[in-house]
Amino acid sequence: MSRLFGGIRQNGYVVRDIRASLDHWVDVMGVGPWFYFDRVKVDWFRHRGASSDIEMSIALANSGDLQIELIQQRNEAPSMYKEFLDAGREGLQHVAYWTRDYQALYDQVLARGYRIGHEGQIGGEQGRFAYFDTEAHPGTVVEISDISGPKGRFFDLVRQASVDWDGSNPVRQL
Repeated sequence: MSRLFGGIRQNGYVVRDIRASLDHWVDVMGVGPWFYFDRVKVDWFRHRGASSDIEMSIALANSGDLQIELIQQRNEAPSMYKEFLDAGREGLQHVAYWTRDYQALYDQVLARGYRIGHEGQIGGEQGRFAYFDTEAHPGTVVEISDISGPKGRFFDLVRQASVDWDGSNPVRQL
């Protein structure tokens, strides 16, 4: 438990082939069901302060209370995901903390000297997220995500679907 952020709620994996990763998580790891967005619509996205026209696919599932996120960037737009892949890496890229008071946490984190790597918004103002440039210690990119609105309710649905999942309908495209 972080005194600043609370508990880790999500592990985010950046992958080159999201379909192969989904197969691994379902067939080998037994995790699901997955909620798959082939092309995520972002309201806005900035990488290191500059607008970026990122295109990405995302899949979400839960393993207990921990959400697993798979991200495949679909274009060459600047992002921390692209930097991660360009460095020859693939796999766990960030841990995420969720908050219902996004602006207060965002301001507190910046006041502690964290720098924004990239940030954006999906589905309106209550869909904000920010990734902080914290990789001075490898593998410690930190994301904060606003769950005070529809995104939080969707995350609850993803978690609930995993409870007693029987293996049927493992990938649910949205």
